Amino acid sequence: MSFVETILPEFDSEMASTRRLLERVPADRFAWKPHAKSRSLLELATHIGELPRWGMRLEKDGFTIGSEKAPVHANTADLLARFDENVKSGREGLARIEDESLSRDFAVLKPSGEVFFHGPRQSLLRTILVSHLVHHRGQLTVYLRLCDVPLPSIYGPTADVPM
Repeated sequence: MSFVETILPEFDSEMASTRRLLERVPADRFAWKPHAKSRSLLELATHIGELPRWGMRLEKDGFTIGSEKAPVHANTADLLARFDENVKSGREGLARIEDESLSRDFAVLKPSGEVFFHGPRQSLLRTILVSHLVHHRGQLTVYLRLCDVPLPSIYGPTADVPM
């Protein structure tokens, strides 16, 4: 079994949990921020919705931040449609990655061309595609709680979805 084949079930599970959370993002609160320095609810949800695309990006040798502009969503249905598209294409990209290529370096560049970070694809696969998404999903649960939106179960019960 290849390394990617061992990651795909985790990818599928995390994407399903993420979608359940994104379904609850209220369009009438898209502009809301918990703090002046924070992203808006829409900005955070959009970032989360774009992260599954990393499955396609890891097929290449690098990526420049800001080289792809994320769409601005008019409503939650648009956000979910884009997320679903990104999950599908990201998963397909992941499935094409062969173990031999996982040890090769991948670089993320700032718009200036300066290296933001780099490392072997295998570590970036877990760090960016899974852990980074889970980190921001956790932020989104706080945003939604502060907006009085009931939270779905992610890894277990919530105050809104008991055991």
